[in-house]
Amino acid sequence: MSRLLPPPPALRDACTEIAEAAAVEIMRIYAGDLGVRNKADKSPVTDADHAAEAVILAGLRKLTPGIAIIAEEEMAAGRKPALDGGPFWLVDPLDGTKEFIKRNGEFTVNIALIEEGRPTLGIVLAPATGLLWRGAAGLGADKRERGGAFAAIATRLPPPEGLTACASRSHAIYSDLNIWFRNQGLTVAERLEAGSSLKFCLIAEGRADIYPRFGPTSEWDTAAGQGVLEAAGGEVVTVSGKPLTYGHPPFLNPHFIARSKAAR
Repeated sequence: MSRLLPPPPALRDACTEIAEAAAVEIMRIYAGDLGVRNKADKSPVTDADHAAEAVILAGLRKLTPGIAIIAEEEMAAGRKPALDGGPFWLVDPLDGTKEFIKRNGEFTVNIALIEEGRPTLGIVLAPATGLLWRGAAGLGADKRERGGAFAAIATRLPPPEGLTACASRSHAIYSDLNIWFRNQGLTVAERLEAGSSLKFCLIAEGRADIYPRFGPTSEWDTAAGQGVLEAAGGEVVTVSGKPLTYGHPPFLNPHFIARSKAAR
């Protein structure tokens, strides 16, 4: 089967439509019984995770036949496609399952294309609010509100009073973060808590400056957000300052810092 990718604008637009179709399934289930249960690792999963993933897998297989897809629920079920150094997809059909169960709206659909270990396309859609962020190498980043047109976004220069730092709504340990900020000589003026990959998008659109993550994450949790942020002028690096890369079984990330390039 062909492994050729469509041109970047067409690929970005097609993936936008796939994410929107997955969001319809998520919100259909969000309105009723969520079907919550635990996976083998004791993390929660819902009917919406599986329904959204089925939509995304079908869409990507039609769009890019022959290109491997690493998707969270497929991986949990033991279906692990081999990677051969070519491009592949990373998919989290419902990032922020805990937020979904809490019904606080802070969950996203994440689709990312990985080429040579780096995300060259990222789509992040928040179904509950209709907000959608996109980023593609060479095309920049943009955002659309429900019913509106896409508008370009970019990272900002931090204000003189200090950084706005993002933290996970469910996983932040502020004592560790405070020590790290102090050791880095960084001043934090404001904190924003958010679920799922929304934290990357807040930096990408210039509402925040930095998001350190010192807890466990999987590659499908971060790739789409990184694709958006890097296209908007930001970066995601390990604690040693190297770019966060992808395609490393068992697909677990090291600790990382997402930031605007000015927030160093």
